[in-house]
Amino acid sequence: MTMEPKRAVVALALIASFMVYVDGTIVNLTLAQLSSHLHASRSALEWAVNAYTLSFAAVLLGSGAITDILGAKRTFITGLLIFTASSAVCAAAGTMPVLNLARLAQGVGAALLLPSALVLATSAATDEHARHRLVGWWAAAGGVGMAAGPLLGGVLVSLANWRAVFGVNVVIGIPAIAWSIRSMPSVTRRDRSVDYAGMAAATLLIGGLVFGLIEAPAKGWGTPGVLAAFALAAVGLLAFVRAGHTAKVPLLPTAVYSDRSFATSALQGALFNFTFYGLLFALSLMLQQGRGLSAVASGLLFLPLTGLISLGSVCSAALTRRSGRRLVLGGGQFVLVAALVAVALTSTLSPLWPLVLALLPAGFSAGVLVPAMTSQSIAAVPPTLHGAASAAFNASRQVGAALGVAVFGPLLGSTGELRDGFLTCVLLAALATAVALALTLLNRTTARTGVGPGSVDSAASCGPRTAHPRGGSTTAGGCSASKGPDDGAFGA
Repeated sequence: MTMEPKRAVVALALIASFMVYVDGTIVNLTLAQLSSHLHASRSALEWAVNAYTLSFAAVLLGSGAITDILGAKRTFITGLLIFTASSAVCAAAGTMPVLNLARLAQGVGAALLLPSALVLATSAATDEHARHRLVGWWAAAGGVGMAAGPLLGGVLVSLANWRAVFGVNVVIGIPAIAWSIRSMPSVTRRDRSVDYAGMAAATLLIGGLVFGLIEAPAKGWGTPGVLAAFALAAVGLLAFVRAGHTAKVPLLPTAVYSDRSFATSALQGALFNFTFYGLLFALSLMLQQGRGLSAVASGLLFLPLTGLISLGSVCSAALTRRSGRRLVLGGGQFVLVAALVAVALTSTLSPLWPLVLALLPAGFSAGVLVPAMTSQSIAAVPPTLHGAASAAFNASRQVGAALGVAVFGPLLGSTGELRDGFLTCVLLAALATAVALALTLLNRTTARTGVGPGSVDSAASCGPRTAHPRGGSTTAGGCSASKGPDDGAFGA
């Protein structure tokens, strides 16, 4: 590969990482306008956030195998086409159902983009050091996207309206598609099988569970639609477990989810995203509808939370190397609990600066936690299962994010009750983090260290990977367990 195609591939991979992660947070700043412009109910607003998260989590488990089969270039272009086209539909949507269906498609495109982008980026590396550096850039691009999402969303909503938030993906996506077709080289495909039954079961499980949680407060827990959703989730769970036993290459081998230490890590990851994304949803509505702030002002107030995540993530490896993973996890979770309590205490005060100060340690501790949690989840299983564990851990975090929005939405209450509802949400977030802290204290198998040459401490940045359960892992994201401590990572 000559220098020009290498630069094109790396640039496209960074653009893809930025787009995928910015879309996870940017939509929160459109919620107030969606409520008024499209007469959206609270549950419809929850779906505007969760539809993307749900499909992203469901397809994420199998996207590594899909990348191997179709080839990274074809998967990347397919994902980019789906993401761009669905963004155009979002921008033109006249009703919330159309918008939310398009958000589902966006999540599918994002799940295809993420691992294929990393395969393409790392294929441009000439040696292991260059490969690690490229992974760090890729991770940093995602971190910048996630942190910039609320501010960028606030600016676009203020300068134009909510449609501009989705329209910007089209403006970036169309040239990126043309550039990909012209400049991107092909990467060798691998002969793989895909656990389609497992993917379908995971979609049924996640979709049914979150649909029931979102719709139950408005429609009633005993209504037929809600009960049917929970029944489908139960069927999905049983089907997923069965697929894990019968598939040739299951999405999630039994040896992964039956490991107690991994299960603890996955639960902690879900609790973290439950807290973080639930807080983003609640904070956006509280600032705009509860305090009457503009979208730009609200976006700026998110920066102490999202901006410090990247800094905390960069510091995580050094802190773990010095103090041990268990101490970093416990310390980070303790600081996050204290910060959330401070957020709750300051959220009802008239001046905003105490709230801003409380968000600073919350953002930094969040950045420290995710690489450490991910490292723990990978260390819990044999090397041949690292890929499957990484994919499962990331999927569990996405499910936690969806549940956070689903639970926090009803707790916020009506517009006139937002301040009291926000207080309840933040205290629940602190409780969820306290549970994660208790799991850390009880988990005696957590290794003291996990950082150094050959470690996977920053595996959160590596995207989904799959592994053959009977030996030999396949890194669909092109990011193997050799990712070192100096590579960048980002938190949420």
